[in-house]
Amino acid sequence: MSEIQTFEISGRFWMNRQGCGYLKADRISLLERIDECGSITQAAKRIGMSYKTAWDAVEAMNNLADRPLVVRATGGKGGGGTCLTDYGKQVVAGYRFMEAEHQRFLARMEAGVKNFDQINNLLRAIHMKTSARNQFRGQVSYLEKGAVNSEVKVNLGEGLEIFAIVTNEAVAELDLALGKEALVLIKSSFVLLSPDENVQISARNRLCGVVRETTVGAVNSEVKLELPGGRVLTAIITKEALNELGFAPGQRACALIKASHVILAVND
Repeated sequence: MSEIQTFEISGRFWMNRQGCGYLKADRISLLERIDECGSITQAAKRIGMSYKTAWDAVEAMNNLADRPLVVRATGGKGGGGTCLTDYGKQVVAGYRFMEAEHQRFLARMEAGVKNFDQINNLLRAIHMKTSARNQFRGQVSYLEKGAVNSEVKVNLGEGLEIFAIVTNEAVAELDLALGKEALVLIKSSFVLLSPDENVQISARNRLCGVVRETTVGAVNSEVKLELPGGRVLTAIITKEALNELGFAPGQRACALIKASHVILAVND
């Protein structure tokens, strides 16, 4: 079984000044450790930062601040002689307050958005790279295993269903099961078109809609069929077939697809 991945909203908070990075989490942590240790050397060690990087950060903050945040002092607790000014302590407290408000904002945003996992799967599907022109998302609504192959039905919504014939090995590898989300991939060259919605043919899948657009090429032509719910199915047919069947925008047509020509995929 593949591990279920959750989708979360996260973000980082930092402050810029004059177009430069001014205050962010690592610098605030450095200031807090300086306040605890009284030594920039010890503070840098505690947060895993080099002494030079720590001093560069302090100098950058001091240069961008209205008043110094850190000053050299004598007799520091860690023997380093560095301390936060009162203004530096105010800046740290102000940053932590704004950071907490930022986290509360993210929590409210997360609580207000439903179906995070579905959104996550959609984004991953959008970024999937494949040569198949037609890609649809749906849920497995039927699964019947045979001796070698299985018949899988994927519900796309809006009354649209796609049947696929895949090997039992593929079913196991993809961990297909009722209710699981699946991606349906169909090459445009595998799509047959007919102006007759009642045509008798052995192709398992019949998706009817309205021709939205045709593009004529030198040899082949592209036909876009708008399906219920606004989905668009693309078919590549010969130029002669387009002329003979007379497909034109606004005309009803049916896409016919063999179940064995349907490819299924899942997001891990």
